[in-house]
Amino acid sequence: MKQMFLAALLGATMGVGATATAGTLDTVKAKGFVQCGVHEGLMGFSAPDASGNWSGLDVDYCKGIAAAVFGDATKAKFTPTTTKDRFPALQSGEIDVLARNSTWSINRDTALGFNFRPVNYYDGQGLMIRKSLNVKSALELAGAAVCVHAGTTTELNLADYFKSNNLQYNPVVFEKNDEVVAAYNSGRCDVLTTDQSGLYGVRLTLSAPDDHMILPEIISKEPLGPVVRQGDDQWFDIVSWVHYALLNAEEFGITQANLEEMKASDNPDIRRFLGVESDTKIGTDLGLTNDWAVNVIKAVGNYGEVFERNVGQASPLKIERGINALWSKGGLQYGPPVR
Repeated sequence: MKQMFLAALLGATMGVGATATAGTLDTVKAKGFVQCGVHEGLMGFSAPDASGNWSGLDVDYCKGIAAAVFGDATKAKFTPTTTKDRFPALQSGEIDVLARNSTWSINRDTALGFNFRPVNYYDGQGLMIRKSLNVKSALELAGAAVCVHAGTTTELNLADYFKSNNLQYNPVVFEKNDEVVAAYNSGRCDVLTTDQSGLYGVRLTLSAPDDHMILPEIISKEPLGPVVRQGDDQWFDIVSWVHYALLNAEEFGITQANLEEMKASDNPDIRRFLGVESDTKIGTDLGLTNDWAVNVIKAVGNYGEVFERNVGQASPLKIERGINALWSKGGLQYGPPVR
C-alpha cells in the first residue's frame, strides 16, 4: 500500500512538472519567436530608432532569451508597453516576458501572480532639478512641484520620502512617461522623479540638458529585471539563467570577441559553461541545447558588455557600474555556479 501511495504521489508530481514544462517554452517554440514587453521609449533600456530597430539593456535581454531558445537573437519581437498596460499584457499572455525596468516588490511578486528575479539592474529613485534653483539636497525641496508617473512605485516612494522628512510638496501626476517629461521640460514643475538611471536618459532629451542636475539622494530601492508569470518554472529558469550566463561569462573573461577561442580553455568550469564537456547537461536540463550559453554571448556579449554598451561609459548615459559591478569587484551582481 505504501509503495502504491508513493507511486501515485510521484505520478502526480511528474504530472504537475509536465504541465509546467508544456508551457511558455513550447508556446514560444511553436510560434517561432519570443514576444517581449518593453518600455515604449527609455534611453539605455529600450528605445526604437527611426527604422523601428530596438536597442537597450532590456532589449539585449530579450535578444539573449531568443538566442538561448532558438540560437537566433532576431527571433525576439518587441511590444512597447505603458506603465498601465505592462502587467495586464503579461497576465493575459500577450507577451512571454516583461523586460521593462519594472521594480520587484512583494505585492507584484505575490498578489499579481508574477515571478521577479533575477535583478539585471540595481537602481534607486532619484530627483532631477534645474540648477537655477540652487538646491543641493532633496531636503531643501519643501513646497516644490514634482512631476511623477501615475500608478508606479515611484509615486508611492515620493509620498513616503516627503512624509518621513516632514516636507510638503505638490505632486503633478501624469499617466504617460512622455507627458511627465514634457511637463518638466516646459517648467510646469520644479522636480522630475523616476529611477535614477532613467533620469540620466531623460536629461539628454531635454531642451537644455546642462541646465539640469540630479540630486545626490537615492530615496528608494529599485531592483529591476525581467518578469514572468507564476506557474511555469521551466520558463522562469530559462529567463533567469540567461542573466546568470551573462554574469558568469564576464567573470570567466568570455566576450563576444574571444568566445570561440575560449571553447579550447583548459578550465573545466569554462568548458562546462560553454557546453563542450562531453558530460555536460547545462542545456538539456533547461530544455535547451547545450550551446545555449554560447548563443547568448554570441548575440549580446557578457553582462559587462551589455551594461557598458547601453548605459555605461560607451553609451551617452555614462553611468558608473557601482553596485551593478560583479560581486568580485565590490558589486551585487552574482551568478550561481554552472555545474
